[in-house]
Amino acid sequence: MRGLLIDFDPQARYRLDGRVALRPEPFGALAYHYGDRRLTFLRSALLAEVVRDLGSHPSVDAALEAVVPEAQRPAYRHALEALARSGLIREC
Repeated sequence: MRGLLIDFDPQARYRLDGRVALRPEPFGALAYHYGDRRLTFLRSALLAEVVRDLGSHPSVDAALEAVVPEAQRPAYRHALEALARSGLIREC
């Protein structure tokens, strides 16, 4: 599943994959995928918050607008695209 070629649409709604558990850490969070046993470090508490709450927003961009400063949104959008390609988040 790693490195999937997907079309990431920041206007679409995404959520944490049901096989992924997030464990809060001082640096952000650990994301463990029970399907492929992959461990991913989310190295920002704000990114961990966005990922955790992603499914409660109508789109990725709406989730970013809710908590991420405007100047940082492109970097967060890029990080979320990488998480989608790795299968940690999925389109709803």
